[in-house]
Amino acid sequence: MERLQKVIAQAGIASRRKAEQLIVEGKVKVNGKTVRQMGVQVSSSDTVEVNGVEIGKEQKVYFLFNKPKKCVCTVNDDKDRETVMDYFQDVRERIFPVGRLDYETTGLLIMTNDGEFANLMMHPRNHIHKTYEVAVKGIITDDMCRMLENGINLQDGKTLPSEVIVLQRSRKKNRTVLQITIQEGRNRQVRRMMEFFHCEVTRLNRIQYEFLDLGQLRQGQYRRLRSYEVRKLKNIANANLNAE
Repeated sequence: MERLQKVIAQAGIASRRKAEQLIVEGKVKVNGKTVRQMGVQVSSSDTVEVNGVEIGKEQKVYFLFNKPKKCVCTVNDDKDRETVMDYFQDVRERIFPVGRLDYETTGLLIMTNDGEFANLMMHPRNHIHKTYEVAVKGIITDDMCRMLENGINLQDGKTLPSEVIVLQRSRKKNRTVLQITIQEGRNRQVRRMMEFFHCEVTRLNRIQYEFLDLGQLRQGQYRRLRSYEVRKLKNIANANLNAE
């Protein structure tokens, strides 16, 4: 048995707090009856509906997506901008992004309808490695790279150690291109790490998520994750959590 709001959150429909709001607003039914109070426990044999749609009956699906620029990582956008969902018109399941890439950032994004998997991937203690290629205006010196590798103090605390490779450094063009691997999921983290050195990011592309890379996928294209890839991601995350 689990709390109703947790079941809704794990289905990827809403955050735990938003799920509680949906319950209070009378938008959730259990076995055909509207539930408005907190603390209701449900089991796998119970039928849960949110806004008239039954949850938990869809087959779990997982996609690797190459996100284009100027595309937001939300299911709906109140500013009527293009969203990642516009690229999945043929997918019947109610999928959503695992984490986010900001509006201008491109690259590897996982989409799924498995809320439990998404929560595992985004858990702050699982230390999933994410690799980016970042181009900046300005020169990132070797000393700066060592600072990035050891962790720098941002407004929300010191970053965990990262791996940094200099791909290109041109003083004539006042440009540096780095490959940086982080193990956190802070908001706009790579951009803020570059801003720490007063360097403007001109291009940011996520190229790898643990062992997954984009392969031959062009921007806007996606493929299904293979079952062994999903298992491997879960094993990595669980191993990291258990090592804490």
